Amino acid sequence: MRAPPPSLLPLLLATAFLSPSPSIATDKLDQTASIAGNQTLESAGGVFRLGFFVPPGSSDGRAYLGIWYASIPEKTVVWVANRRNPVVRPPGVLTLSSDGRLVILDGRNATVWSSDNAAGSGGVATRATAQLLDNGDLVVSHGGESQSGSTTGRTSVAWESFDYPTDTLLPGMKLGVDGRSGISRNITSWRSAADPSPGAYTFKLVSGGLPEFFLFRGLSKTYASGPWNGAELTGVPNLKSRDFIFTVLSNPDETYYTYYVSDPSVLSRFVLNGTTGQVQRFSWHRGGGGGGGWSGFWHFPLDPCDSYARCGAFGYCDVGQSPLCSCLPGFRPRSPQRWSLGDGSGGCVRTTNLSCGAGDGFWTVSRMKLPEATSATVHAGVTMDQCRKMCLGNCSCRAYAAADVSGGINRGCVIWAVDLIDMRQYPEVVQDVYIRLAQSEVDALTAAG
Repeated sequence: MRAPPPSLLPLLLATAFLSPSPSIATDKLDQTASIAGNQTLESAGGVFRLGFFVPPGSSDGRAYLGIWYASIPEKTVVWVANRRNPVVRPPGVLTLSSDGRLVILDGRNATVWSSDNAAGSGGVATRATAQLLDNGDLVVSHGGESQSGSTTGRTSVAWESFDYPTDTLLPGMKLGVDGRSGISRNITSWRSAADPSPGAYTFKLVSGGLPEFFLFRGLSKTYASGPWNGAELTGVPNLKSRDFIFTVLSNPDETYYTYYVSDPSVLSRFVLNGTTGQVQRFSWHRGGGGGGGWSGFWHFPLDPCDSYARCGAFGYCDVGQSPLCSCLPGFRPRSPQRWSLGDGSGGCVRTTNLSCGAGDGFWTVSRMKLPEATSATVHAGVTMDQCRKMCLGNCSCRAYAAADVSGGINRGCVIWAVDLIDMRQYPEVVQDVYIRLAQSEVDALTAAG
């Protein structure tokens, strides 16, 4: 589809916007083509569709460029390009600029949104294409670039929508930080079902110590996944299932969470709900006559003990007891009166002060979500015995644990020189955490059995 002359553009765009929803018989867009109004691209396998949409329930007709499932009857949007800048003067038009950027224009030919500059300031991207893949990724590639417009002969990915999630994480997408590109991949809820602009909740990686993912409402933490210990996120030990495979990768270049489903024909999405403030996982179940619906598999926060730092410093939460909050062994409530009223937010204090020397020891807890570890220090290649000595040699050390327990083998160590917060108890063993106490407290706990 070649670009029309400028004089015919308004008429053609208006016709495209008012006409029935035609799907261009391709998954690609090049620099000689555009999609306008209610035209769409469709991935090669017919899984996803890209086009302009007006959210259901919207009364102002504002249009957004989005990606949604093409193969199910329920229109479910998984990505929005211009969530901060809707098209208010229709029709919307998507084009590829000379420097390889995706550009959304409105009915007056004004730029509403554009992707990052692929060819650099003033550059020309030759043979640039945008392709919608069957995994839901919109990928901009080009065959080389130069200031003069000459072709280099190389094809490279210049930009992709997977680097800029909105409220949904699809299989294969990453949630985390890429230190090489400086990209932070977070998901942020819609403001409402009729408004995809950024809402109150964001789920993201907070760098430092062990990898851990936090749900924020504004600037306040409301939930934490628990630190990654090489085998699991310790705040969600029941997340594993036969059909759902996830991992966290952490190296000097990048740290991220990603997941896959064992059956690629199953439609699955991980979404941040702006109404409930929950991270939810859904899968599509197919019904008779081409129908079906989304089934929820899990959501977090799950229960009152998932509330961030509910029991304060050196406290832990247990949904199987009343009140929910208890102090770690060797600690007592900071405010017994508030504690008795069910308010454990003030946390706990030591029953016996540390001596900062040979008079200290450690008590092991093993069924706990690891304390928040973003401010903890990780030491790779250190044995647990060396870690114990390092902790005893640091008057500020409150606890230590293995940094990586994958395969049932302890590797490295993590040391907390800060208060221990956001812990909860589980029925099953998670990992050994060694809490520093006065040796007299350790002896008393041992004698009490």
